[in-house]
Amino acid sequence: MTTYFNGVVVRSSGERPAVAELRLPEIGPGQVRVRVRAAGVCHSDLSMINGTLRAPYPLVLGHEAAGEVIEAGDHVTRAAVGDHVVFNWQPPCRSCWFCAQGEPWLCSTSSGIAALENGITLDGAPVHVALGLGAFATQVVAPENAVIRVPAELGFDRAALLGCGVLTGVGAVRNTAQVAPGESVVVIGLGGVGLSVVAAARSAGAADVIAVDVSEAKKGLAEAAGATDFVVSSDTLSKEIRVRTGGRGADHAIECVGRAATIRAAWRATRRGGKVTVVGMGSNEDMVQLSALDIFSSARSLRSSVYGAADFDAEIPRLAADVLAGTLSVDHLISDRIGLADVPAAFDRMSRGEGARSVVVL
Repeated sequence: MTTYFNGVVVRSSGERPAVAELRLPEIGPGQVRVRVRAAGVCHSDLSMINGTLRAPYPLVLGHEAAGEVIEAGDHVTRAAVGDHVVFNWQPPCRSCWFCAQGEPWLCSTSSGIAALENGITLDGAPVHVALGLGAFATQVVAPENAVIRVPAELGFDRAALLGCGVLTGVGAVRNTAQVAPGESVVVIGLGGVGLSVVAAARSAGAADVIAVDVSEAKKGLAEAAGATDFVVSSDTLSKEIRVRTGGRGADHAIECVGRAATIRAAWRATRRGGKVTVVGMGSNEDMVQLSALDIFSSARSLRSSVYGAADFDAEIPRLAADVLAGTLSVDHLISDRIGLADVPAAFDRMSRGEGARSVVVL
C-alpha cells in the first residue's frame, strides 16, 4: 500500500521551499513508520537550501523531530506502535572502527551523509530526504536505529529539540569542552544551539557565561537561558571579554556560527591555555587562518564538537530525564509554533537572526 503525505521540498539550490504531495512506500524489515508530531527548524536545513551544505535535489527538508510510531516492520525491537520517539539523523552502525572505539558520533557509515533516497517519490520520480529523514513531513519511514523512545509526558515539541539543537549544545559543554564549576565561558552565536550551550554551561556551574551575538535582540533570550552577561559582537570583542574575565580571556569559547571570522574571534577571546570548541558547521571554502607563532605561544586548544560528541542512545534518555526533572530547561528555545506551510517564512526569520527555534507542530 502506498501512502500519500505532505512534506516541505526544495527543488534546487537557492530555491524557496514549498509544501508538496509525496508518496511513501510500504515499510520493510527493520523499519518503522512514524507520524511526525513536531520538528524544529534547524540551521543545517537552511544550509542545504542555500548550498553551504551540498545536497542532492529535490530534497525533503527537516531532521530535528519527534513523533509517534504508527507501524513497525518485521524484526523491529527498539520501538512499538504507539511509542513516542525522537529521530537520530546520524544513527551509528555500531560495527565500524569509530563505533568500536566508543565514538558513534563519528560513525564511518553514517557520517557526512547530507541526504538519502528512501523510496519517497515526487511527481513519480525519486526524491532525497535531508540527513536520511526528511522530517518536515507528516510521515517518515526510517530504520529502527534512527529512533529512540522518550516518555510521553515530555511532549513532542520539547522532544524534537533534543534530537539536534539541544543534544549538540549540551554535548559540546559536557562532553567536548568539559566545562567545570567556576570556569568562564564565552558563547558566540545565539541560535537554538548557542542558547542550549548557554543553558548547559550554567547547569555545569560556570561562574561567568558571556553570550555574544550580532543582534541586541538576542539579549533577552540569552538571559532566559542563563547568561550572566551579553555582548554585541564587534571588532573589539576580545577586549570586551578580557574586561569581563580579569584581563585574561575566557577559559572556554564555544563557537556556534560556523564561520572563519567567528572562529578567529573565539580564539582571541580565550585565555592562554584555554579551550576553543567549534560547534557551527561552515563552508568548505571558508578558511581559518592562525599564525604558527600564535598557536604555539597561546597554548590554546582548538577542536570541534560533532553532534555534541554524544552517544544518542544514552544521551537522549538522560536529556529527557533532565528536562522532566527541571534541571534542564528547553521551553525558552521555542520562539513560535508553526505549520508546514510556514516553514519558508521561518527560514527567512532565521536568515535575519530572529528568534531561537521555530517548531513545526503537526
